[in-house]
Amino acid sequence: MRIATTIFLTDETITPVRLARELEQRGFAGLYLPEHTHIPVSRETPYPAGGELPREYGRTLDPFVALGQASAVTERLALGTGITLVAQHDPVDLAKQAATLDHLSGGRFTLGIGFGWNVEEAADHGVHWPDRRALVRDRMALMRALWADEPTAYEGGFGSVRASHAHPKPVQEPRGPVNGPRTLIGGAAGPKLFAQIAETADGWLPIGGRGLTESVPALRTAWDAAGRDPKHLQVVPYAVLPSPGKLAHYADLGVDEVVLQLPPAGEAEVLRALDAYAAYL
Repeated sequence: MRIATTIFLTDETITPVRLARELEQRGFAGLYLPEHTHIPVSRETPYPAGGELPREYGRTLDPFVALGQASAVTERLALGTGITLVAQHDPVDLAKQAATLDHLSGGRFTLGIGFGWNVEEAADHGVHWPDRRALVRDRMALMRALWADEPTAYEGGFGSVRASHAHPKPVQEPRGPVNGPRTLIGGAAGPKLFAQIAETADGWLPIGGRGLTESVPALRTAWDAAGRDPKHLQVVPYAVLPSPGKLAHYADLGVDEVVLQLPPAGEAEVLRALDAYAAYL
């Protein structure tokens, strides 16, 4: 099983360069970074985990800039977003960012995407909350048109792009209906999410990894119904606090990559966490 990591990198934590070098030297498989452009002070949206919103949410580094730094100082470390808030991006710009990072890293980039939870943050980006899932689907389709080998136009419900020259292209080869970087969709288990994963992605990025005994078979059913190759489905439990029993359970379910949560802390505390997680490598 590949052991990757995620962390809220901020202006107060270990740097991307230091962390990426340590991860690769120690044999970790990857680094995934979350995204929040800003956190409005006045908001009604509750923190999904309950309680006060942690300080790091309003201080996150831009994941594409930070992962670009990590790419430049590593050769094998996988790089990903966990997750990119696609609805809050211009899709033409986001397609360029993702393709550039995949190109410069030699195909090491995973685009983890999601729909968000903070209504006020999304509203400042002009997102109409009830439309966000349809908007993400539409923007991903537009991005895939720009990633196509030949100039391809796209006309959608929320945006369009002319047939265009758009380079660099992502390194990774098309997989069935999916082109561009490896794409994982985050979100709570359910028929609508699983249908979208089967139609438009390489797999699922379930936060915390709970309930997989029931949900993974349901996702496999949706995957089969979409005519996808069963061996290509990827389930990557995300932001996991590990134990030997938990990782063994994931392995029994066919999981071959897990993303462990690191503390949003300075260098010394993060390196101590890596020392503790080394037992799972």
